[in-house]
Amino acid sequence: MIGKLWRGGDERFRLHLRATPGNRKAMRIALFEPEIPGNVGAVLRLGANLGAGVDLIEPLGFAWNDKRVRRAAMDYIDHVQFTRHAGFEAFRETIGAARLVLFTTKATANAYQFEFRPGDVLLFGKESAGVPAGVAQACDERVRLPIRPEVRSMNLATAAALALGEALRQVGGLPG
Repeated sequence: MIGKLWRGGDERFRLHLRATPGNRKAMRIALFEPEIPGNVGAVLRLGANLGAGVDLIEPLGFAWNDKRVRRAAMDYIDHVQFTRHAGFEAFRETIGAARLVLFTTKATANAYQFEFRPGDVLLFGKESAGVPAGVAQACDERVRLPIRPEVRSMNLATAAALALGEALRQVGGLPG
């Protein structure tokens, strides 16, 4: 039910359908315990622009009403389907048979040689620590974005943009 509001504690947040109606090539971006509101806002904006839903797996590292989320997402936040989940298990229960693809610097498979499928959920870990081993093991696939060996990692929103762009390109799901 797009646009339905749910009241949880003192906060209100949106619950949305799992995929954009009629878009069988849709993908989702999932952020595991994100810590930086500007990154979440940028990923929400990315989702709005490319037609991907966004899953936020709590706890978040900031208050949801943080102005920095809205500042980065701008008015695009009104054009993206997003869901907040109480934790990883709650999130995992909602994706059904969708393939969960973890992006991690610890993977050996290159994202540009990996074969994405329509309906994949692209999972990214928290900025400071990635995901715990149990979450990594619960994923169906693990891939990495190639980076130079002398650097540690990429910005979360930048990595999500590169990953989603490649995944949608492969399945013919990029917007016109």
